[in-house]
Amino acid sequence: MKLLAVMMLYLPMHAQMVSQRVAADFALAAKTSKSHWKRATPVRIATDRFGKPLTSGQTEVRSVWTSTHLYFLFRAPFERQHLRPAASRKEETWGLWDYDVVEVFIGHDLDNIQRYKEFEVSPQNEWVDLDVDRARKGKEVDWLWNSNFKFLSRVDTRRKVWLCEMAIPWTAIEARPVRAGNELRLNLYRIEGPPPDRKYMTWRPVNSPSFHTPEAFGRIRLAE
Repeated sequence: MKLLAVMMLYLPMHAQMVSQRVAADFALAAKTSKSHWKRATPVRIATDRFGKPLTSGQTEVRSVWTSTHLYFLFRAPFERQHLRPAASRKEETWGLWDYDVVEVFIGHDLDNIQRYKEFEVSPQNEWVDLDVDRARKGKEVDWLWNSNFKFLSRVDTRRKVWLCEMAIPWTAIEARPVRAGNELRLNLYRIEGPPPDRKYMTWRPVNSPSFHTPEAFGRIRLAE
């Protein structure tokens, strides 16, 4: 009963993102104008880690899905970017979260909330994907795991906004048949700016310094 009460505290009924089905996979372009994104209703990354509303940098996130991939599109206005001085795009970048990124944390197991996957991409198309199991003592985070996800970031310096599109294979998320009505656990994050004034932005507030607070995750539901 105590665990149920905690989960209800963190997971109100409205904490849900809807991902719309599209007919076929598509090439990544990181553009909201593409027809497949017009069906998708965005959610907003609009608070800091502790639920305080953001005065700037509110980020729209959309999602669509096919039988093989789950897609996300982030639209992220920025004030001042904090980028790694020597970007590596050939291999994943440990510690990418120390710079500007957008992040998807997603878990298929609605009962074992300690298991989930983490996907991060920077404005410079750096990336990291992680298999997280907080109950796996000594190897809670497996960064050698490879999801084979695809991504594309595009920066519009004139409008001061960057966009990031991700295509995550279902095989990297879960094994059950992909169908409308399926639900998964989800949180969406963004980090922006140099220290000491970095912004840690969340879709669902975690009420903790750490994004790794699965009790706070919302849900994503697959829809036709």
